[in-house]
Amino acid sequence: MLLVHPGGPYWANKDDGAWSIPKGEFLDVEDPLAAARREFEEEMGSAAAGEFIPLEPVKQAGGKTVFAWAVRSDFDPATLRSNAFSLEWPPGSGRQREFPEIDRAGWFDVETAKQKILKGQAPLIDQLNSRLPH
Repeated sequence: MLLVHPGGPYWANKDDGAWSIPKGEFLDVEDPLAAARREFEEEMGSAAAGEFIPLEPVKQAGGKTVFAWAVRSDFDPATLRSNAFSLEWPPGSGRQREFPEIDRAGWFDVETAKQKILKGQAPLIDQLNSRLPH
């Protein structure tokens, strides 16, 4: 399973429980699948193509609902080209720095993915795993 590690200083030294599916926010008027495809391309630097299989949305601890789809892909993590965000760093310095939204991506087996992913997104792995041939 493909997971991504968030960029920026807050996440720099976090690993287990810090990874995520590639995702982003969308407006209520936007089609969730179209938004997911757009966000994937912005965060990963390439488009996702294939048959998109919807998963049941999950609600994270902070209240955000995550809509997700599975798609079979050959994404090479070495080709990651994430967009960036600006943050005052160090805090209180008055200086803005740019950080990649995603600093790395990786393919993981089911058990490793369950260790790496944010707790609130773990049910997505279970959903996908239940649909995969064993």
